[in-house]
Formats: sequence, structure tokens, C-alpha cells
Amino acid sequence: MTGHGGRRTQAERDAITVEIGYAVLSAAFAAAVLFGAVAGPALLFELPATVEKVLLHVGLTVTPVLFAVRVVSVLLRFPDHRAATPTGEAAGHTATPPGAGAGTTGHAHATARRTDGGSERPGGQPSQPGRTSPDS
Repeated sequence: MTGHGGRRTQAERDAITVEIGYAVLSAAFAAAVLFGAVAGPALLFELPATVEKVLLHVGLTVTPVLFAVRVVSVLLRFPDHRAATPTGEAAGHTATPPGAGAGTTGHAHATARRTDGGSERPGGQPSQPGRTSPDS
């Protein structure tokens, strides 16, 4: 569990809710498309009775299986950052690397100097609002 009693933050609960919603909606869409592809011809065209029954039966059998597989596969891919680290740190938010002194941020990139005297941040963003980078 995490250092704060195993409780999830509101952001973590919101992320899980969104992921579950995505899993269910994408599974419903995939299942509807599959059902339309398999059973659609039986519903749209006059086919022999045996073929219509087989197509409808296959569509009604395979659709829930696809739905369940899609939901499970989406939810299994959802990362649980709390389980990855014992302190519950999210990915990308690590402690100061060993050897980094006080006042350092652990960034490997130094601030680049522009030719016009302004400084530019490592991500290519200008350091002053309203000024643009020459290569933007």
C-alpha cells in the first residue's frame, strides 16, 4: 500500500473512472461493429433461413465475447503507478538523483542562450512571455 494508508487521490479515482468509461464505450462500439458485420447481412438481405439463423447465432455469441475481451484488455493496460513504487510516486516524479546537490533539479539540459540575449528553456519555450523562439 502507499504511505498514506492506501487511499487513492481524487485524481487517481477520476483517472480510473475515465478509463472504465473508455473501456466500456470502446467495447460497445467494437461489439456493435462486429455484430453489424456478422449478422448485418442476415438482417438486410433475404438469405436462406438456415444461413440467417447461423449468422444471427454467431453474431449473438461472438459479440459479448468481444465486449468482455475489449474491456479486460483496456483495463489491464491501464497503469497502476501506486503498485510500481512502494511510496506511491507517479511515473516521472522521482526523487533527486544521487549526486545531485541542493538547489539542482536533476535536469540534464542546461539553459540555452539565444543570440538576442534572451534565454530559452530546455523544451524550446521562450523564457519571457510574449517572446517567441526564432525557430518556432
